[in-house]
Amino acid sequence: MSHTAIMLIAALGLLIGLRLLVRDKARATRAFLVLWLLVSIANLLYGVLGAGYGWGEEAVVWLFVFGLPAAVALIAARVGG
Repeated sequence: MSHTAIMLIAALGLLIGLRLLVRDKARATRAFLVLWLLVSIANLLYGVLGAGYGWGEEAVVWLFVFGLPAAVALIAARVGG
């Protein structure tokens, strides 16, 4: 399984966990977005500084790794209340 897929599954797990644990769904969504932003930036920095990928390569992956789960969280907050 690719690292990107693992990150997306982790994001989904974090989102589900926060939505189940936090009563206020808007607060759960905001918490998810902040936490996932920090995790995804750490992943970006590891890819560039540790794994040797270029900033341009990692920026595209970061947009996907952060953007897709963030979009899902915002849609879930809007649809699910």
